Amino acid sequence: MIGIIVTGHGTFATGITSGVKLLAGEPVQYEVVDFTQEDSILTLEEKLREAMVRLKECSGLLVLADLTGGSPFNVSCRLKEETESISMEVIGGINLPAVLQAYMARISQEDAALLAKDVLACGQGAMVRFQTSVLEDDDYEEE
Repeated sequence: MIGIIVTGHGTFATGITSGVKLLAGEPVQYEVVDFTQEDSILTLEEKLREAMVRLKECSGLLVLADLTGGSPFNVSCRLKEETESISMEVIGGINLPAVLQAYMARISQEDAALLAKDVLACGQGAMVRFQTSVLEDDDYEEE
């Protein structure tokens, strides 16, 4: 199974994980790495490395970060470049539907790159803009 690391600024990772728990139960092979105000970049890197070690038995890793280009994303990308022992993918700009897709789809998907593609499609497709439609008189049929 592919391990998941959710990371982000402040307690974003903890917060989005509370939604995962509510909708899908207690996650397994899933790590939360918050980047709090007290943390330095080195502390963040250390936390991410520790999470990777805890998931070392997984067939691959998928890191889900809050902001593309933010410190959690950038450090994760650097760790991906350094990691040769396991297939690792990093996605930035995640939302709850994307995290849920990653968590549920990894049961049947053993390829981290393919899982990342599925997660991207889900996260992008989940965003919608609400519009009120105006009904024409013709739209109502009299019975």
